[in-house]
Amino acid sequence: MNVRMGLLRKKPDWTMDAFRAYWREKHGPLAARLPALREYWQNRVTDRIQRGIEFARGPWDFDGFSQLYFDDASQASDAFKNSEIAAELIADERHFLGTLHIVTAEQHVVVPVPASPQREALLKRISTLKRRPELSEAEFRREWAVHGDLVRQMPGVAGYRQNVLIARERIKGQPCGYDELPIDGIVELWFQDAATLEAAFGSAAGRATMQHARTFLDEITVFSVEEHQVV
Repeated sequence: MNVRMGLLRKKPDWTMDAFRAYWREKHGPLAARLPALREYWQNRVTDRIQRGIEFARGPWDFDGFSQLYFDDASQASDAFKNSEIAAELIADERHFLGTLHIVTAEQHVVVPVPASPQREALLKRISTLKRRPELSEAEFRREWAVHGDLVRQMPGVAGYRQNVLIARERIKGQPCGYDELPIDGIVELWFQDAATLEAAFGSAAGRATMQHARTFLDEITVFSVEEHQVV
C-alpha cells in the first residue's frame, strides 16, 4: 500500500498546544474533504528522545507527521492539485505551518497493529532512517527487509510498519531528488508503554536488531507521537 506523508514543522511563534488544536480541529476536517481519501491520520510529536537505542540522530526536527491513504497515486495527485479545496488547503497550511515536506512511501506491515480500542492505548514511535552512504537504494531495501524479520522477534512489539520512500517533495508540489531530502524510510513502531519499549531493545533480540541496523543505517531520528485518526 502507498501512503502520502507530510513532515510538518509549526510556525515558530505557535505554541505546541495551539498547533495541536488547530491541526486537529481546523485543518484536519478541511483535509478530510479531499476526494477519494480513504484514511487520514495525524501524528503529533510529543518527545524526541532516542529511547532504547544508541544511534546517530539526523538533522530533522518535526512537530508532526500526517498520513493520507488513497487507492492510487493518481488519485492523490488529482486531489491535491485539482480538487475544489486544493487552494484552500494550501492557504490553510501556510497559516499554521513553518515548513512542510511531502513524501510518498510504499508501506509494508511487518507486525499488524491491533484494532481499536486497543490501539489507542499503545505508545507509538515514528523514526526517519538514512542509509549508509556506501549503500544503494536497492541494498537498503534488501537489508531493511532482513531487519524487519529481526524486529518481529523482539519481545513486546505490538505493531511495526516499514514505509520505503519512493517520491519526495522538499517543497510541497515540487518533486526533488534524494540529496535534497535524504530520508530513505520511515518506521512506525507500537509498544504497550515506554518500559516495554526499553525492555524490547534491551533484550537479546533487540541487541541483535540494533547490531544489524549499524550495518546499513547511518542515522535513526526518533519521535514519540500522539496518534489521531481523522478519517
